[in-house]
Amino acid sequence: MTAASFLPYGRQDIDDDDIAAVADVLRGDWLTTGPAVAALEKAFAAAVGARYAVACSSGTAGLHLANLALGLGPGDSVVVPSNTFVATANAARYVGASVRLCDVDPASGLMRPADLEEALARPGPLVKAVAPVHFGGQTVDLEALAEIAATHGAVLVEDACHAVGTTYRTRAGERVAVGACRHSAMAVFSLHPVKTITMGEGGIVTTQDEDLYRRLLQWRTHGISRDPKAFRNKDLAFDENGNANPWYYEAQDLGFNYRASDIHCALGLSQLSKLPRFAERRRELAAHYDRLLAPLAPILRPVAKTDGCDPVLHLYVVLIDFTALGLPRSALMARLHAEGIGTQVHYIPVHKQPLYQNELHSLPGAERYYEQCLSLPLFAGMTVEDVERVAAVLAGLIRS
Repeated sequence: MTAASFLPYGRQDIDDDDIAAVADVLRGDWLTTGPAVAALEKAFAAAVGARYAVACSSGTAGLHLANLALGLGPGDSVVVPSNTFVATANAARYVGASVRLCDVDPASGLMRPADLEEALARPGPLVKAVAPVHFGGQTVDLEALAEIAATHGAVLVEDACHAVGTTYRTRAGERVAVGACRHSAMAVFSLHPVKTITMGEGGIVTTQDEDLYRRLLQWRTHGISRDPKAFRNKDLAFDENGNANPWYYEAQDLGFNYRASDIHCALGLSQLSKLPRFAERRRELAAHYDRLLAPLAPILRPVAKTDGCDPVLHLYVVLIDFTALGLPRSALMARLHAEGIGTQVHYIPVHKQPLYQNELHSLPGAERYYEQCLSLPLFAGMTVEDVERVAAVLAGLIRS
């Protein structure tokens, strides 16, 4: 096996035009806070059908900014599914809110309406927001979750970090892109290297709400406002003719430096132009996996599909009966690695993490999902032959 033949569970797909886009920025006048940032934001908003998009330094920063923009703080609570990366929960803690972890469907890893209802029925601080996760690239039932949240005075913030390019069908039959915020206040994306498109490190928050958009911009940059209409110190802000002093700004909140540089945004903009191609490729590879792995049921089967969702999968996850296989997960991962196949586990349930263990002792759906899950290689640079190789090795191990 050569290093070039090893298949990680995910990786970026960088072309010469991506490199050229970054090099152009390096040769230019603006390395940060320049035109590439605005260009990516405009193009991303158009791609998902949102009025506004705000680029930031990571998906985690985007989740934090979304909670700040909603004004969440001590005394508030955010419902978060236990099957997610800890950043979804941590972002609530960053603003002083508490986290109310909820269960997921053991067959898909997604938050269900019944899971949200159960979490909302528990005693605790007032729930102001719900952060459903489009795990692996598949959508939750946004319409149902939004209706349930609204009856409790809460709003949805979509953790869409896995779901760039995914669309879903509404009850009325309309197809909507994740990020259009049709049923949520904001949607947060990650453009990490293992995601469908990448900025290197970076995130995007989309919204239809102008007030939220302006708050996101302000919190992203140290809580500073340069909007004359918002200035509070009139004597410092304006000259004798009532014109805003050109150097003037106001630090109005304790914000953060969550900006994304022009270097990152140039890469993100170049990658965004390839989203249709990357999406088609991931769908093709996932469909090939589906066909080849079907004979391995019931010992191994892909996660359940979501009705009405046309996903661009970030992860290709299978559920394995390790007892029936006669091989623990760690041993299976080691054997696959020896064959040049990288795998990963997404995720350790948040309620099992030491930071959150006092939140809840048992969420059976999340625990059952975790006991079975394994993420197989999936990225745009793969070939159908790579999928066939992974499937053949799995079939050999299962049938041996």
